[in-house]
Amino acid sequence: MTTKTKIRYVDVNVNKENFVSKLIGEKKAHDFSDVKLLRNLLSNEKSRILYILKHQSPNSIYALAKILGRDFKSVRDDIKVLERFGFIEFHAEKTGKRESLKPVLVIDRLQIIIEI
Repeated sequence: MTTKTKIRYVDVNVNKENFVSKLIGEKKAHDFSDVKLLRNLLSNEKSRILYILKHQSPNSIYALAKILGRDFKSVRDDIKVLERFGFIEFHAEKTGKRESLKPVLVIDRLQIIIEI
């Protein structure tokens, strides 16, 4: 059985008038009017989050924050950005009476294409 690869493409176009880039995913495209937004999306901290989700699969945002050595609120804010752009999803998991949201990486590859 073959698993389906989910890929996100970052398409960066430089033209005479301005710098425009798009993040293209399943049925969505997000426009960036400034390279600063693209840098924010692909920050070192968010890259670390994606790496930990792929290799350690923590059961909650709290567990992820502990692994990263960062405070919960900062990690949650970064996770929400990654979710909005389709890099991760949350799966509800119940342990006893408590329910937690497990962040799950849903992409296998992120490609950046720069056209000049």
